[in-house]
Amino acid sequence: MNGKGKYLIAAVGMLFLGLIFWYFSAILAYIGIAVVLSFIGRPVVDFLNKATIKKHPIPTSVSAGLTLALLWLVMIVFFRTFIPMIVEEAKQLSDINVQSAVHSLDEPIRNIEAFVSKYSTEGSDFKIQALITENLSSVLKFSDISSVFGSLAGTVGGLFIALFSISFITFFFLKDSSLFVDSLVLLVPEKNEEGVRHVLESIKNLLMRYFVGLFFEVILVGTMVTIGLTIVGMGFSHAVVIGLFAGLINVIPYIGPIIGTMFGLIIGIATNLNVDFYTEVVPLLGYTALVFLIVQLIDNILFQPLIYSNSVNAHPLEIFIVILLAGSMSGILGMMLAIPAYTIFRVIAKEFFNKYRFVRKLTEKI
Repeated sequence: MNGKGKYLIAAVGMLFLGLIFWYFSAILAYIGIAVVLSFIGRPVVDFLNKATIKKHPIPTSVSAGLTLALLWLVMIVFFRTFIPMIVEEAKQLSDINVQSAVHSLDEPIRNIEAFVSKYSTEGSDFKIQALITENLSSVLKFSDISSVFGSLAGTVGGLFIALFSISFITFFFLKDSSLFVDSLVLLVPEKNEEGVRHVLESIKNLLMRYFVGLFFEVILVGTMVTIGLTIVGMGFSHAVVIGLFAGLINVIPYIGPIIGTMFGLIIGIATNLNVDFYTEVVPLLGYTALVFLIVQLIDNILFQPLIYSNSVNAHPLEIFIVILLAGSMSGILGMMLAIPAYTIFRVIAKEFFNKYRFVRKLTEKI
């Protein structure tokens, strides 16, 4: 068979594989979530496997079961604690009258318009009030949250199947750390097994460190933001919701902290419309920004080096471009998955395409 025929067969095979992935995307999502949970729970399983009860080692299946139960306990406590607070926060924000809110900010808005009109080419045509009204309406549009929970209640059966499937798969991934690698190796020719196994082991080790570190980073950043905002005078329920959002969105390097800070400032304004803007709101916004600045300094100096130095090992500009590309293709979800996907890409490239100078340069640190 000539070279063109091989390329044609390879292209058809890739297309067929893509169609299979698309058709079974829900099952693949279950497996992906189970893999991440197994990465997070792996240190607990390893710890339990080293423990003994009356000089008898704990069976691996028991360690895996206890770890899985611990993971679900943490998630149940998380949802039972924070979901009611988020719903209440959403209800309060959805009750805000946007027109009245903008009217209460009439004086600072006029001052901003005057300043911009003085130095802008648009002159007196610049009207910030309409812009704020439009954007504030979209930000505070939480009225649909009840319909979201209603639709979730209508799909309890599907959720039960998903939770059971993820738990079942996660248990066996925790029980046998090589199960995922052994399963994927079966899909490649035997002559490539050694190289593929090496790639998969490298990816597994890198991503395990990454997700474990990321899990603790989310908790620590969210906790520090909550404590900081509570200290500077933000209501506790508001501080918790802002801290939760900031911790989760912080998984997006560079851009996530900016989004979290803007969210905190918007909530600070929206929940303090009945007080004087200059004497009450402005100091609160300043303290809020200071809290986010301090948390980001701690995150950048302590947390992120420990996470990314052991997994990504890439130049900051390189990561930034990858995140922008992923965001343009898949939005926020793409930005969150950009670093793990890029890590996988670099490991594969180093193993199979290291003869190219560009690839050697791109992967020299892993």
